[in-house]
Parts: sequence; C-alpha cells; structure tokens
Amino acid sequence: QVQLVESGGGLVQAGGSLRLSCVASGSIFSINAMGWYRQAPGQQRELVATITSGGSTNYADSVKGRFTISRDNAKNTVYLQMNNLKPEDTAVYYCNADVVRVVPGTLYERDYWGQGTQVTVSS
Repeated sequence: QVQLVESGGGLVQAGGSLRLSCVASGSIFSINAMGWYRQAPGQQRELVATITSGGSTNYADSVKGRFTISRDNAKNTVYLQMNNLKPEDTAVYYCNADVVRVVPGTLYERDYWGQGTQVTVSS
C-alpha cells in the first residue's frame, strides 16, 4: 500500500508564512503528478497547486505569486511554501499523488490522498 503524510500546518497571522510537506511511502514504483488541494468549511475541495515529475507547475489564480510548490523525487516528497498568507487561505490542506505501484505481474496506477493538515490564518 501507499501512504501520504502531511506536516507543517498551524496557526499564523495574516502576512505570515508556512511550509507544508508531504511524504509518500510504501510500495512505490514511481510518482507522476503531485499536488496540494484545500477545503474550507462548507466549501468544496479545490486545487491549490500541482507539479509534474519533470517539475512543471500549475497554480490556482488565488495563490499565484504567494505560494510555491516543489518536490524532491528522490525523497517522494512534495512541498508547498505559502507566503503572505490571508485569512481566506484558512482550510484543511490535502496532499495528492498519482502513484504507480508494483503489483505481481504488472504496474498499477492510482491517486492517493493524505489525511490533511489544518492551516488557520488569523486577521
């Protein structure tokens, strides 16, 4: 199996910074895209940022210029550096990874999610 474990969330004042990390572990052959999503109370989960295995990135308009996604392929880890945080960034942040696993006789690809980490930005 595969597990994604996030860390780095917390409480910060508006204008502050946080860095989220997500480590993937288990029977991993390779990881394609990785990303961060968030869900605020009463709202749907939304994309924050994604990064391919080659390093191409994509951001939600609301975080462009403030957040930076990066990854360390050797460590199966994705990061989200969040600067100039705003109260509207408050949400549970989830890590996502498109993982290729080795199963007997073949390779198996599917999405995995972390358990989420709370980010709270006070005004």
